Amino acid sequence: MCRWLAYSGEPLRTSAVILDAKHSLVAQSLDSPLGAETVNGDGFGIGWYPVGSEAGTHPAVFHSIEPAWNDDNVRELTRAVESPLFFSHVRAAAGPPIQRTNCHPFRWENWLFMHNGFLAEFSKVARDLAFAIDPSLYPHVRGTTDSEVLFHLAITFGLADDPVGALTAAVDHVERVGREHGILFPVQGTIAVADGATIWALRYSSQGESRTLFHSVDVPTLRRMYPDADRLTEFGDTAHVVVSEPLNDLPGVFVEVPEATIAVLDREGYHHEPFRTAA
Repeated sequence: MCRWLAYSGEPLRTSAVILDAKHSLVAQSLDSPLGAETVNGDGFGIGWYPVGSEAGTHPAVFHSIEPAWNDDNVRELTRAVESPLFFSHVRAAAGPPIQRTNCHPFRWENWLFMHNGFLAEFSKVARDLAFAIDPSLYPHVRGTTDSEVLFHLAITFGLADDPVGALTAAVDHVERVGREHGILFPVQGTIAVADGATIWALRYSSQGESRTLFHSVDVPTLRRMYPDADRLTEFGDTAHVVVSEPLNDLPGVFVEVPEATIAVLDREGYHHEPFRTAA
């Protein structure tokens, strides 16, 4: 459906992973071997927090409906922006129209959200799911994607206070409504949210066959593994990425996030825990 990456660590020029890696996000937009679609050319987005950000910091966002590989603004922007925490996403539209308001990442206050996947047969459940969104939040739903509805459900269910609990409640609600409408496997995909200091990345599907998700190994370990890799000098000791698919072919650099898992990336590094729903 889409491809995305999330970075956390020392401030990094965003082009280092969005443009310059062997299998950068822009490269994946044109050729994605592990994706459901090989080409992801229906929009690009980046959301980034400023240097010195902490939980509660407001991010900036940029969205474009141009294919990432054909948009000069993507190159100009990513080579100019330096950030300690940023998201980027390339979109393959699967129904909702190609428009800026449907491009990820989505933003609400200090939160960023992006999704690779779908809510099955969304047209059947869209009305019921929309009615579950807090009325004060509904005016902030500006696009027509299932992803943006899922984001606002998570906010409704307490994202600001308990991100894991809110994501769990949102997924539970979608699965319950979906099955009430006869949908066997309502949820598919990988999700990332951030608050300015921490990234939560979820890999989950109702069927147990989720979109791919990987995290990078810590940089000091990589320097020991590949002492002659000059590119590693661009990255600080706490730099990590969570990505839809690896950014290079070097063995051991990226590790697959297990199925039904929520990965947490914060100042202490990377860790993960099982993701359990009520089903």
